[in-house]
Amino acid sequence: MGHVTSADELLDVLLAGGRRTERATHVRRLPAREGRRGDWPAWADGDLVRGYRALGVEAPWEHQVQAAQAAWSGRHTVLATSTGSGKSLAYWLPALTAIRDRTAAATLDPGRIESARRRAGVLYLCPTKALAADQLAALERLLTAARVRDVRVAQCDGDTSQDERRWVRDHADVVLTNPDFLHFSFLPQHERWSRLLSSLRYVVLDECHAFRGVFGAHVALVLRRLRRLAAAYGASPTFVLASATTADPAASAARLLGVEPDEVEAVTDDASPAGRKTVVLWQPPELPGYGPDSGAPWASLLPDEDPWRTPGEPEDRPRRTATAEVADLLADLVAHGGRTLAFTRSRRAAESVATTTREHVGSVDPSLRATVQAYRGGYLPEERRALERAIREGSVRALATTNALELGVDISGLDAVLIAGWPGTRVSFWQQAGRAGRAGADGLVALVAREDPLDTYLVHHPEAVLDAPVEATTFDPTNPYVLAPHLCAAAAERPVRTEELDLFGPRAAAVLDDLVAHGVLRRRTSGWYWTHAEPAARLTDLRGAGGNPVRVVENETGRVLGTVDAAAADASLHPGAVYVHQGATFVVDELHQADDVALVTRRDVDFGTWAKWLTTTDVVEVHDERRWGPVTWHLGMVDVTSQVLGFHRKHLPDLRVLGYEDLDLPPRTLRTSSVWWTAPASVLEEAAVTLEALPGALHAAEHASIGLLPLLATCDRWDLGGLSTALHPDTGEATVFVHDAHPGGAGFAERGFELGPIWLTATRDAIAACPCAAGCPACVQSPKCGNGNHPLDKAAALRLLDAVLRHAGAPSR
Repeated sequence: MGHVTSADELLDVLLAGGRRTERATHVRRLPAREGRRGDWPAWADGDLVRGYRALGVEAPWEHQVQAAQAAWSGRHTVLATSTGSGKSLAYWLPALTAIRDRTAAATLDPGRIESARRRAGVLYLCPTKALAADQLAALERLLTAARVRDVRVAQCDGDTSQDERRWVRDHADVVLTNPDFLHFSFLPQHERWSRLLSSLRYVVLDECHAFRGVFGAHVALVLRRLRRLAAAYGASPTFVLASATTADPAASAARLLGVEPDEVEAVTDDASPAGRKTVVLWQPPELPGYGPDSGAPWASLLPDEDPWRTPGEPEDRPRRTATAEVADLLADLVAHGGRTLAFTRSRRAAESVATTTREHVGSVDPSLRATVQAYRGGYLPEERRALERAIREGSVRALATTNALELGVDISGLDAVLIAGWPGTRVSFWQQAGRAGRAGADGLVALVAREDPLDTYLVHHPEAVLDAPVEATTFDPTNPYVLAPHLCAAAAERPVRTEELDLFGPRAAAVLDDLVAHGVLRRRTSGWYWTHAEPAARLTDLRGAGGNPVRVVENETGRVLGTVDAAAADASLHPGAVYVHQGATFVVDELHQADDVALVTRRDVDFGTWAKWLTTTDVVEVHDERRWGPVTWHLGMVDVTSQVLGFHRKHLPDLRVLGYEDLDLPPRTLRTSSVWWTAPASVLEEAAVTLEALPGALHAAEHASIGLLPLLATCDRWDLGGLSTALHPDTGEATVFVHDAHPGGAGFAERGFELGPIWLTATRDAIAACPCAAGCPACVQSPKCGNGNHPLDKAAALRLLDAVLRHAGAPSR
């Protein structure tokens, strides 16, 4: 079983010598790209250059030189190139050279005034602790190869002990951390970090395309607070940002930092070599037997009819799941020596793909079982590090993973990437695809469609995946809901002066006035002050996680197996739930919500558990109301309540239902801001939308409007939620809600209310302009629909929106 490198060989493995050819709906070959080398900059530290050469980097790529040169000259720089293009060299070369320059000056002439200045300090920020740990390991490899012992590097985050933190504050030249630690600990305790702040020369922001939506707005304000405090300590750091390929990286970087776009140098011409990449779009086969009377175990779960079928088209039949299909393909690649990542949409799917693949390869060669593992969030850090090492070194050939491996963890030399289901954005798709064929080798990427209209559309419309531009990174740091708590935090760190308001944007003065009026801040002639005993940083959570992660603990041993986010705990760690960890199954005995602990027992079971829940939206308060004739628009607060009611046990792998059990779990309520509009019976009659067509019309209009609001509200689709119903108890009419997916609201629904006619017209135009027959991801389908994009009625939605818009601006009756 030799190591497979040719993309053609890999493709032949997928196609099974022709037996699976009809499943490949499209094959695109992206040409190889020659690398273009540059020269090491004259200013680069000689030891570091020798270290890079010892690690195999004989000369840098042109984009690395361009970005490093811009950063060295003190310009804020964003490097937006492909996965595996060596972005880290572009920031470590100037940053480490700056540290060593200052060290050398002090050593050569300790008596000179400028030599007495502090060593240059560097702060590295990234979205996850895992990525920071990976960068730390890579940095230590470089310093060891360079035989450099005078640069002190440390990771510091919420897991770091107080003793270690003290050492980092007193001695570290490079501190690797995340925005959350900056917000909760570093900035509020800035006096303790004065050594680093006063000498701060570079701030590195890695994988900065992940800072989007509300999280991006929070991070942008944390960075403004950092810049403000650094200036107070006499430092003016240069920011270097590394990003996936995104639309307009200079504008996004400037918005993140709070500077003008012309102050940021964008480096986007990727000079690294790329092997030929073969991209395959793949649709799993139809299942044998069909219909309620076919005897198939899944037949009772099928809808009576397919709402997507255009009259005259052949009826769609149910297809094999993407998870089962990917497990087959992964097993074949592993058996042929290929090193592969399989990206899945959920933790459950990652475990399922790994388990099924192990069974497949074990029947061919039992020694291959151990070469297939799962990798996902919720594993303990040491477990994840071990898996990353194993795939790098080759003792593991395949990892079934969630998007936990999408961000920069350094795993190269992979032959193939399988993607089980559309990951939601083209930025994510290309990030995942970039893991295949790194370092100039050939690579294969296969996007395997889930049984979902969105995925089905994409694998039959390759241009929507492969030819459309990547999305821009959207976030709004002037959003008052996000700005207010950060102004409080800034005032607590150091009173906010009038001359600093420009840093926080045009809305800062009004928000400060509001905070003073509500007694949150105190205004004095010298500025705005925080005068409360409690920490201001606690007013906001950057990620809106909504609670502590729940630890999964084995009953007999007390061993912590992993963690699950609070929001997902009720559905995945309820009593009786099956929890899978590296193929081993555990059954949950108890969920202690007050202590954030779930107790589990190891048991071999042949079933999985699927929670059933109910979500309702209740109007709490109406803040504003506008009437368009018979149509009414509202803005206000709503309670979005979700409650897990029970769970099904389903036999694996055929998903035959074995039983249902009720649960008694408390409801969880999100109080948030929402915009909603109602259409009475007269408008439905005018639109010729029957009661039968109404749910699909409202649902399609809801999806399309959620898809369009980010264009007007500078948010992300994932920052929004929605509900549509033919008869809502609070309004008594057909109603469409679009709400902020963040506690208390984040300003997006309010923006939708202000721009109602523009927003709804754009929604209507997007649906009308789309050439599809029955609805697609470009108009009415959603990548995050909880109902599997069902029911949707594109034509009825268009008639309904036309009727509603005819009343826009009409006098109220």
